[in-house]
Order: sequence, then structure tokens, then C-alpha cells
Amino acid sequence: MDKELLILGIETSCDETAAAVIKDGKDILSNVVASQIESHKRFGGVVPELASRHHVEQITLVIEEALNEAKVALTDIDGIAVTKGPGLVGALLVGVNAAKALAFAHNIPLVPVHHIAGHIYANRLITELKFPLLALVVSGGHTELVYMEKHGAFKVIGETLDDAAGEAYDKVARTLKLPYPGGPHIDRLAQKGNAVLDLPRAWLEEGSYDFSFSGLKSAVINTLHNAEQRGEVIASEDVAASFQASVIEVLTEKTVRAAKEYNVHQVLLAGGVAANQGLRTALQEAFQPLSEIELIIPPLNLCTDNAAMIAAAGSVLFEQGKRGKMDMNAYPGLDIENF
Repeated sequence: MDKELLILGIETSCDETAAAVIKDGKDILSNVVASQIESHKRFGGVVPELASRHHVEQITLVIEEALNEAKVALTDIDGIAVTKGPGLVGALLVGVNAAKALAFAHNIPLVPVHHIAGHIYANRLITELKFPLLALVVSGGHTELVYMEKHGAFKVIGETLDDAAGEAYDKVARTLKLPYPGGPHIDRLAQKGNAVLDLPRAWLEEGSYDFSFSGLKSAVINTLHNAEQRGEVIASEDVAASFQASVIEVLTEKTVRAAKEYNVHQVLLAGGVAANQGLRTALQEAFQPLSEIELIIPPLNLCTDNAAMIAAAGSVLFEQGKRGKMDMNAYPGLDIENF
């Protein structure tokens, strides 16, 4: 009988210190996340230097907890998968160097993983992937449509030309004086409001799968400032609902069109904004009539940054023979198509 494949995943690309152990690429034995939200909340966003310091403080504890929870020792681990990029360089370096140290000390193969590949492979922890497939990746730093013909092969067919969707959410939330992170607050407010504001939808040129949210963000800010100068009050619920309706309409319409054009079997939702209830509902409604396309939406705990997704992607790369060397460095601008 073949030995079970055990991969230790390490993720420190932004403000979560995470470690996990995954069996055979799909079974979660542990998934430990130490969040820094409370530390960054008072600054209204992630402070890179603070994030790096927290990672240094937490990384050893989180890895030990992940191994203990999985009831395995480092001697049982077949490979160590770690986020190489993209992300905050200081934060990435903590995870990369921790993984290199463990790999060197225990003679365990090292597997570099692209952060967005991890978000995509979070879906494999729910169900087996069916190719060809399309992934809609929506997070604070990324908004992309990624086409995959097989495991480990990524083709970006659309991406944001300016602000990512999550970034736009946070900036609009700040304008509405909502706490950080703003995305969940906008989502909750939107459920209570009405999309009464006429806000732009950036479709770009015909046939394009790229995205743009900078103009929408500016339109919201200008609308609020103009109303304030006239002494008018626009309900925050209606602002949130109008803004979210614009974002979701563009994301959903382009995803459906791309899924049809590329004749995919599955559509995967991935990234932190995948936790947005409005987006989840809109995609489910849009794909419900398309019985030939399976829509996969991960549970909330696998949408935000975690190490189980890194181990899941790392398991595939490990089996493909991809390895990192001891001179491996963090790469904040890592390209998913060529990593």
C-alpha cells in the first residue's frame, strides 16, 4: 500500500501567520491561523513592518501547533510547501526562511508555492478539480480570471488594471468610516440597503476579461463628498448596496462569459472576497441554469489566507517533482504563469 503524502504548509504573505498539515493533497489534518487584524485595525490597514514582527513572534508556535494538532512529527513530513510570493516582502521572508531552516535541518524537500495558486487549490480541499476549469480570484490585492487545462498550469485571461476589488472595498469602507477590514462591513450593510445610486460599471473594451475598479471607487467617494457639500445625507446602507451591486455585476458577468467561451467543466471562486455573501449568491444564481458547469465555492475559513491551501497546491507541485533550493528567496511580484 502506498504511503500517505503528508505536506506541511506555511503561509505568511500578509497579516496571517499560518501552518497546516495536509494528507494526500485533499485531507486537512490541521489548519492553524494566527490573525493580526486587531493589531492593524487601529491603523486602518496592514502595516508591513508590524506584520513582519508578528510573523517572527508567531511562526514557530503556529508550526508546532499545526504538527501537534495533526498528530505528526517533522520526521513524518514528506515536503514543506511555503508561499514564495506574491505578498509583502518582509512577511514572505519570515515564512520562506522558517521553511528553509526546517527543510535543511530535517532533510525535507522544499516546495515553493504561488499565493494565488494556493487560493485556487483551496477548492481541492472541497472536491476534486475537473479540467479545464476557470478560477475567479478576488482578494485585497488581486482580481483575476485564471484558466487551467491541467494541474499546475495557470493562464491569466483577465486581471485588474488598477485597484483590486478588495482594495476598492476597503477604500470605500474607509470613506464610510467603517472599521478595517472594510469588506465584511460593506457586505453586511449592502444586505440592508438598496442599490439606488447610479454608479459606473467598467466593462472596458468589447470581449475583455480585465477588470477596473478605480473609477467606481472614485465615483463613490465623489458622490459622498458632493452630497456632503449640499447638506444631503445618503444612507450608508444604500451606498454599500450600490457599490457592491456594481462590483458583483461585472465580476459575475465576465466570469459567466469566460466560462462559456472556454468551455470549462468547473468554475472555482477563490480569495478573501470569496467570503462576500453578495458575490456568492450572485454567482450561484448566474450558474444555476448552466447545469454543464459546476460552481465550487469554498467555506469561509478557506477563503481568507490560510496554510491548508498552500499545502494543497504544494502537494500537486511535490508530486510533479518541483522543488525549491536553499538559496530560494521571497518574491513579492511572483508571476503565476511562470513561477
